[in-house]
Amino acid sequence: MATSLGIDFGTTNTVVALAEASGPARLVRFPAPEGELFAFRSCLSFHAPAERPAERTIAAGPWAIEAYVEDPVETRFIQSFKMFAAAESFTETQILGRRYRFEDLLSTFLLKLRDYGGREMADPPGRVIIGRPVTFAGAAPSEPLALSRYETAFRRLGFSEILYAYEPVGAAFFFARSLAADATVLVGDFGGGTSDFSIIRFERQAGELRAAPLGRSGVGVAGDAFDYRIIDALVSPALGKASSYVSYGKVLPIPNRYYAAFARWDQLALMRASRDMREIRALVRAASEPAKIARLVEMLDENYGYRLYRAVSRLKEALSLEPRAEFRFEAGSISIVQEVARPEFERWVAPELARIEAAVDAALADAKLTPGQIDRVFLTGGSSLVPAVRAIFHRRFPAERIETGAELESIASGLALIGRERDLGRWTMSRASPR
Repeated sequence: MATSLGIDFGTTNTVVALAEASGPARLVRFPAPEGELFAFRSCLSFHAPAERPAERTIAAGPWAIEAYVEDPVETRFIQSFKMFAAAESFTETQILGRRYRFEDLLSTFLLKLRDYGGREMADPPGRVIIGRPVTFAGAAPSEPLALSRYETAFRRLGFSEILYAYEPVGAAFFFARSLAADATVLVGDFGGGTSDFSIIRFERQAGELRAAPLGRSGVGVAGDAFDYRIIDALVSPALGKASSYVSYGKVLPIPNRYYAAFARWDQLALMRASRDMREIRALVRAASEPAKIARLVEMLDENYGYRLYRAVSRLKEALSLEPRAEFRFEAGSISIVQEVARPEFERWVAPELARIEAAVDAALADAKLTPGQIDRVFLTGGSSLVPAVRAIFHRRFPAERIETGAELESIASGLALIGRERDLGRWTMSRASPR
């Protein structure tokens, strides 16, 4: 096989890489509206004018975001749908009068990805290595279901050989290029929906780099959960969370469910036509703090979700670099400006940090190794830059053993490189077993 394709289909971004018979992998780049990019947002938009519903337009990645921001009322926006891959409770969703199962959403996204990729994606190679999390997101994820859905979607693109590899294993193959000596490597991959860990032994034999998998673990918690904690602490209280209203002479708490939608900014627009929205509008008159509920109404009516997402991302990035940072969200009449100290943020995300820390220990236990037996640690993915996440590893390993980098490209590139291994069976799995 002269060329193999690696696809890192992520909760937030999707990255594609190609590996020839020799040399490094190269990333597929997309000529997006704001400039060429290789990290393609994992989202879709479906737009149709109300008066002409048959004239639907489908977009993906940055084009989907652009369409949604331009006309949120007439556009159905889908993001982070990887979170539902292993959910048996998710059977289908209706979009502009048509039914879409998970595999339909994924294949629609992949076909648009191929279109936007131009020449390099027009005639992809027969072998594709697809990244998969160690543990799929969700309360009770079904791995066979997720992989069978992946299989259906990727088959529609015409690949003749479809293989799957754990995402942190792909990152490990990317990192192994820099190894100057034999090493046991722990890789942590922090995506939008999951945090995954693999331990691999790399050795050079007869001039070739050989590798052996030793252990792995994963948890369905990552950057998206951090974002929601920020919103819950800084934004929701300014919009009425934890306040009250009066009904028939009784003082009652504002329902928390109104604020659960903030876990996904794109879902906020859907509330405008819901029964909850009618209730929220009525609460402005009965609320103990009506100005806060009025801000909530404005947030939903004016569809400020994407602006909020950007403000949260800026704060998280700033706190990764500085001990204090300003959170600033200003839209319409809403202005929320607050200085945040890094320890505050770390308290907010403490439950998620504890689960990530337990998963690191689980990977060591699975490999039957102590921290002292790990030679190198490679951390990748956006949340690997969060100091509290890095501290989990600094408590276990000397600083000189820990490296970060290639936060978005390492997995896809490594997956493509796996595709030219002689013994693919050691690193990949094929078709999911039938349900």
